[in-house]
Amino acid sequence: HVSGTITTMLWSKAFCRCPVLVLSLWFCVEAVPIAVDKTKVETPEQELEAPQSVDTGLHYDRYLREVIDFLEKDQHFREKLHNTDMEDIKQGKLAKELDFVGHHVRTKLDELKRQEVNRLRTLIKAKQDVEGGHEMNHKALLMQFEYMNHMNPHTFEVEDLDKLIKSATSDLENYDKDRHEEFKRYEMMKEHKRKEHLKNLDEEQRKDEEQHYEELRKKHANHPKINHPGSQDQLKEVWKESDGLDPNDFDPKTFFKLHDNNGDGYIDQQELEALFTKELEKMYSPNLEEDDMTEMEEERLRMREHVMNEVDTNKDRLVSLDEFLISTNKKEFQEPDSWETLEQAPAYTDEEMKLFEEQLAQEESNLKQKNVELQKQKEELERQQEQLDAQKAELQQRASNPEASRTNVSEETPCTWQPWLARTEPGPPQESLVRDETRISLPAKPSLTRTTLGQLCIAPRTSQSRPAATEPGREPRVSGGTASAALQCPRPLHHLGGLF
Repeated sequence: HVSGTITTMLWSKAFCRCPVLVLSLWFCVEAVPIAVDKTKVETPEQELEAPQSVDTGLHYDRYLREVIDFLEKDQHFREKLHNTDMEDIKQGKLAKELDFVGHHVRTKLDELKRQEVNRLRTLIKAKQDVEGGHEMNHKALLMQFEYMNHMNPHTFEVEDLDKLIKSATSDLENYDKDRHEEFKRYEMMKEHKRKEHLKNLDEEQRKDEEQHYEELRKKHANHPKINHPGSQDQLKEVWKESDGLDPNDFDPKTFFKLHDNNGDGYIDQQELEALFTKELEKMYSPNLEEDDMTEMEEERLRMREHVMNEVDTNKDRLVSLDEFLISTNKKEFQEPDSWETLEQAPAYTDEEMKLFEEQLAQEESNLKQKNVELQKQKEELERQQEQLDAQKAELQQRASNPEASRTNVSEETPCTWQPWLARTEPGPPQESLVRDETRISLPAKPSLTRTTLGQLCIAPRTSQSRPAATEPGREPRVSGGTASAALQCPRPLHHLGGLF
């Protein structure tokens, strides 16, 4: 009671000291609310985040998915997308609706396009680096990516959406075809390797190998019955095994809702392929030698294509709820034909196998010829390397002992420099001339009558001397010096570049 009294007294003093505060509170309570024009109020834009989606297998899958996801956030475009059939989409009618989407969506699309252009340029730069830095036409390479308008790399326009839709549609249509061709080549290569292995075995080993191969084939074919993909029996088995529900309570609409994993109202190709996992597990196991997981994925692809051809009536590569419910009312849904598996439907014919082996033989021949050419080039390079090593060793030896190299050069090419041999007169042959107790034979006739300074390096002094004009009974005379001086070989001419 005392504390309550004290509190009341304090509040009374506060109101007495603050009459303005009291009046303000009174007016706020009695005031009429202000009318606000909500059409002029700017609502904050929602932050757009790229949701996770299933990979389509295209090299620009992420860009495609992000563009579609952002466009679906615009209510006007989403309604147009759901009400437009596939043929109109292929013809580009949907792309024109881009002009009516919100500004914040267009801004996000511009950013996505700039990021994709930078990614492509990075790939081209990496390709250029791998190929050794050769000059490349970047503009021509960018034009190979047809899903984008490269003339405008900054903003996302109607032409970008049109190109993206058409390229994705065409690429997805060819995607399954390319996968089938790849699998066919895989199977033919596997059979070719098996035959080549048998050629390298003796008769007994070959017989055992063939027997083992047949046993594996029989084991693989011995599996439970495979339900027809998309049939009532197949879907009921999924309903029971995967969903844990009673097969007697099977409801197609509920089944569709359960397996529309992303809740977009459609069962796409990946969601459809997931329905065949139980059937494939009957035939394939990664732990068994007779089962090939590559063949399992091809079987999954065949099942998905079959169901799409039967159910997807508008060919948009998606199964809507209406399409699914209509398919469950068909006779084929309740009484389907038996399913033909891969071992019952080979991936290639005998003619295709023969042509494939001929191509392999031609490729092998080309590789052998290329190998011979490379071997010759290798031998030539090794020979040149040996020559370079020898020259290198010789140069290193000379550099380590320059005095010895000079001595060797002077001994190999001795010379006699005779500056007086500017002009000689013919005369009778001289018998001999003795200098320093060495006998030097003179030729019968002089070998030179005129010479120049450039002809002063002649044969060694032990083989010939200068000719001299003599008279009978007289010693040979040398103008400007003695015979001894004339035969003296001066030191090498270092000032002429060391040639002597």
